[in-house]
Amino acid sequence: MQTVIAFIAIFGSLVFFHELGHFIFAKRAGIMVREFAIGMGPKIFGMTKGETVYTLRLLPIGGYVRMAGEDTDSVELQPGYRVALVTNEENIVEKIVLNQKMQYQNVIFLEVERADLEKELWIEGYDEEDKLVRYNVSRTATIVENGTELIIAPLDRQFNSKSVGARAMAIFAGPLFNFILAFFIFVIMGLFQGIPSKDPVISEVMDDRPASAAGLQDGDRVTKINGESISSWEQLSAIIQQNPGKSLEFEVDRSGTTATANVVPQGVEQGEGEIVGQIGVMRPIETNPLKAIPYGAEQTYDMIVLIGSLVGKLVTGQFSIEALSGPVGIYKTTETVVTYGFYNILYFAAMLSVNLGIMNLLPLPALDGGRLLFFAFEAVRGKPMDRQKEGMIHFVGIVLLMILMVVVTWNDIQHFFF
Repeated sequence: MQTVIAFIAIFGSLVFFHELGHFIFAKRAGIMVREFAIGMGPKIFGMTKGETVYTLRLLPIGGYVRMAGEDTDSVELQPGYRVALVTNEENIVEKIVLNQKMQYQNVIFLEVERADLEKELWIEGYDEEDKLVRYNVSRTATIVENGTELIIAPLDRQFNSKSVGARAMAIFAGPLFNFILAFFIFVIMGLFQGIPSKDPVISEVMDDRPASAAGLQDGDRVTKINGESISSWEQLSAIIQQNPGKSLEFEVDRSGTTATANVVPQGVEQGEGEIVGQIGVMRPIETNPLKAIPYGAEQTYDMIVLIGSLVGKLVTGQFSIEALSGPVGIYKTTETVVTYGFYNILYFAAMLSVNLGIMNLLPLPALDGGRLLFFAFEAVRGKPMDRQKEGMIHFVGIVLLMILMVVVTWNDIQHFFF
C-alpha cells in the first residue's frame, strides 16, 4: 500500500505540474482550454468549472490539456440542419440545440442556411414561417448535442490564432514546470534535510569499513591524496570512486595537526557491472536556510545535465532500449525507493520530473519538442505548415510512441516478473 500511495503521489504530481504549465500559459495567452486531464483512456472522474472540464482518467501514462483549435473540436452547421435556438433577453443566441431530445422553453426553430461561429458570430436560416432571419451568437454560446454541451470557440480564443511566441510558450511551459517542480523539491530537501557541504571534511566514519581500518576519524579534513591537494568533497569522492582496490595515501588536518593514513577503497558494483570505490565515510550536512534556494538551482541544473547526457547516449546508441523504463519499471523502482525513507522518495520524484521535462523536449512528433520544432519552422518560413500534414505527422508520432510504450512495458514485465 505504501508503494501504491507513493507511486500515485509521484505520478500525479509530475503529470499535474506538467499540464499545469500548459494550462497557465494557454490561459495567459487567451486560449480556451477545453479539458485538463490526468491520465489517459476512459474517464474515471470529471468536473466542469467555467469553460474547462477537469478529468481523471484510467491509464497512468501521462495527461493532456486540450486547447480549442488544436483539433477538430468545432462543429460546422451545414445548410439544411434543423436546430433549436435558445436566446437571452437581448435576443442573442445562448444555445444551439442540434437535436430535440432535451426540452427547452421559448426556443426558436430554424433551418440553417449559413452560420459563422468563429469570426462574426451569427447564424442565419429559415424560421417556421419560412422567413430568412439572422441572429447574433454569444461568445459563450454552447452547442448541445445528445445532452452534451460544447462551448463555441471564437477565432481569437483558438490556439492557432495566437502568435508563434504565445503558442510556443504554451507548449514549452509543460517541460519548464517539470524543471520548476524539481527545483522546489530540492529546495525543500535543502531546508529540512540540510545541504551537503562542499568541504572535504569527514563527518562520520563507519565501523568495519576501509576508512575505519586505516584510522581516519570523525572531523578529519582531507587536504591531500597521493600528494594531490584536495579542495572539495566532489574531488575527494571522485578520486575514491575511480580507485577501487588501490592504496591511497590520505593526508588530513585533525584538530590543527597533520595525520596520514593509507586507505584502500572497497570495490562496489554500481549498475551495469561498473565497479566504484567506497571507503565508508559520511559527507557533512549544513543546515543553512539561506543556501536552500541556490542548492535547489544547482541540483536541478546538475540533474538536467546528467539526464541530458544519458538521453544523448540513448539517442547515439550507447545505451539500448533496455535502459528505458515505463510505468511498470517506475512502479518497481518506487517499491525499492520507499524503503529508504521520505527524502529518497523526494529525490526520486525530482529526478523523474527532470527526466519527464527532458524527454518531452526531444524534437519528435507528438512530443512538446516536436511541436516546438514546427513553430521554429513557421517562424523561419513566415507561415505555418499545412495543418493536415502536421496533424498526420503528429498522429504517426503518437502511434510510434504507443508502440514504444508497449515495448518498454513488456521489457519491464520480463525484467521484474520473469
